[in-house]
Amino acid sequence: QVQLGESGGGLVQAGGSLRLSCAASGRTFSNYAMGWFRQAPGKEREFVAGINWSGGSTNYADSVKGRFTISRDNAKNTVYLQMNSLKPDDTAVYYCAAGLGWFSSATMRMVREYAYWGPGTQVTVSS
Repeated sequence: QVQLGESGGGLVQAGGSLRLSCAASGRTFSNYAMGWFRQAPGKEREFVAGINWSGGSTNYADSVKGRFTISRDNAKNTVYLQMNSLKPDDTAVYYCAAGLGWFSSATMRMVREYAYWGPGTQVTVSS
């Protein structure tokens, strides 16, 4: 079992930045691939970014590529999402997720591949 908790969300103006953190507890954090997903009202949950167990491989949705950066610190059991140049379309609840084992670039994008989820943190970008 892995417990996840996100923090760092809030209200920011368009063009601004936020850094989300996701702290994990329970099983060995470094055994898990980690992902960030988001869900806006009335929309399905969508992939934002993913990172493999070592941090050596990352993957991004086209909509955030070049603006968001995912990273992890296995010593601190924490994964981060640095979000720059935020747009109103980035407004959503952001969730971190953990999946055990090796993830390909394709599976890293799939909601169903992640067994553990945090409760989410709201990000609101005003125009």
